Amino acid sequence: MKPTDISAPDYFHKVVDCQWACPAHTPVPEYIRLIAEGRYSDAYMVNWRSNVFPGILGRTCDRPCEPACRRGRVEETPVAICRLKRVAADFKDDVKHRMPRLSPKNGKRIAIVGGGPASLSVARDLAPLGYHCTVFDSDPKAGGMMRTQIPKFRLPDSVIDEETDYILDLGIEFRGGTRIDSLKKLLGENYDAIFVGSGAPRGRELDIPGRKEAAGNIHIGIDWLSSVSFGHVEKIGKRVIVLGGGNTAMDCCRTARRLGGEDVKVIVRSGFEEMKASPWEKEDAIHEDIPILNFMVPVAFTHDNGKLTGVTFQKVRAEYDARGKRNLVPSGEPDQTIECDDVLVAVGQENAFPWIERDCGIEFDKSDMPRVDPTTMGSTNPKVFFGGDAAFGPKNIIWAVAHGHDAALSIHKLLSGEDITERPLPEVHISSQKMGIHEWSYDNDVSSDKRYKVPHRDKVIALKDIRAEVELGYDVKLALGEAQRCLNCDIQTVFAAPLCIECDACVDICPMDCITFTENGEEADLRARLKAPSPHLDQDLYVADGLKTGRVMVKDEDVCLHCGLCAERCPTGAWDMQKYLIDMTLAGSSCPSKARSAA
Repeated sequence: MKPTDISAPDYFHKVVDCQWACPAHTPVPEYIRLIAEGRYSDAYMVNWRSNVFPGILGRTCDRPCEPACRRGRVEETPVAICRLKRVAADFKDDVKHRMPRLSPKNGKRIAIVGGGPASLSVARDLAPLGYHCTVFDSDPKAGGMMRTQIPKFRLPDSVIDEETDYILDLGIEFRGGTRIDSLKKLLGENYDAIFVGSGAPRGRELDIPGRKEAAGNIHIGIDWLSSVSFGHVEKIGKRVIVLGGGNTAMDCCRTARRLGGEDVKVIVRSGFEEMKASPWEKEDAIHEDIPILNFMVPVAFTHDNGKLTGVTFQKVRAEYDARGKRNLVPSGEPDQTIECDDVLVAVGQENAFPWIERDCGIEFDKSDMPRVDPTTMGSTNPKVFFGGDAAFGPKNIIWAVAHGHDAALSIHKLLSGEDITERPLPEVHISSQKMGIHEWSYDNDVSSDKRYKVPHRDKVIALKDIRAEVELGYDVKLALGEAQRCLNCDIQTVFAAPLCIECDACVDICPMDCITFTENGEEADLRARLKAPSPHLDQDLYVADGLKTGRVMVKDEDVCLHCGLCAERCPTGAWDMQKYLIDMTLAGSSCPSKARSAA
């Protein structure tokens, strides 16, 4: 194998699995160390530069970082990365003075359609650079789906107000209560660029017999949640069925429990493990005494003179073909009718673009979605960009933020006369953490503690008040304990072959057997000859030549704990622990690298 080029920006970035997995590439270990030091405001700003909404995401993120966490390789549960983000938001000081200083206006005007996370991320990135950003939203306050579709017991309005105000206070013009009905008209108003972040505003229908007749008690999930959010709906029947297995379904069933639903059931066509809802969302629903029934397909709404009486289900089972593709087939059991007073339909969301004329230069695909470049977020109209659910369909907040960063960079390059397809590499800052022979500038002790549980409000009290936040967040003591579980994956073990005397001291002391000195060879052969064979091709081997014996040093990045014992034991200083801080910012705004499109 060829020696590893560790100067390539993405090499050690990929080793920081949590940051690599985060669509916005938040420097996770950096902010967790700051939390451990009690520097909550600093930790908040590290988050803010990347993910824009630390307090919101600390409560609602889908946490793609946590399955990637290296802690999950040495024990069952990863570090509570998401809930530590909330700690930074909960315990920070006033950070208004830390927000970017605005540049003089550059005369360029940007129209932003929708006031959700993607749109606000675009405005946050561009406003400090001198662009005049105008955000149009049909709702009176900014936030989009964060405000309308996430229940208050998960995300209080006060948190949304605070974090949207940080952005709007950057000189952004917000036109609430203003619906855009024509993109062609907006294009005619001579904006220099337009960003569409209007979300996926339409819940998918369930067109089965009885739908029209019993319509008065059958509600589309996201519309119903919005009505609850704005106070238009304050009660529901005692017997409620929620159809669907995603996070929206979990929000619907838990909201229904708080509005008078005594017998609330979630019924899905798939198996429990195959549900799209996050595991913790399912756990919270079950904790609130909401059963989840599986492998049941709704076939009809039953009714009596227009009044809903129940839902009839066909029972199915899963069959898998030779390629492992799942098909649901009838189980042969009799259909089952479950009585109910109301049904909440949460079987998916769809985009709706009736306001985009088909002759304004934007091509649509067979699914009636705009053709959007996944790297630049540009459409076939060079002045129009998309992001969030409006670009590729429903996902989650952190992906919307990432899209916003990508689109903002494209708009900035477009209006600067540059090629928007050329994406800048991240800046990498390297600093040794050595303070003495056995002393480091970070805590390198590996904690044996299991994941700390986040305290919850008493269930009886929580179910009585729809605005009472259920998760209470970590206190300072719990936050410190959880932060110490982080393995500091951004502190890299860096090897200098000319200093090595091949004494094997590092090999002997490594607790994971991840260092091997051996003859070079092809990758498959080399992986098999390591002290601990490494079959996982998704993580790289760190290969260094230049040793006096002609052998190579090979370190398996997949299992290295970054504990620093190799560097402590090395008698010549051939090993060092160096912090790699990957900076993806442009003028105070988080911007992408090539890594995002690869991630």
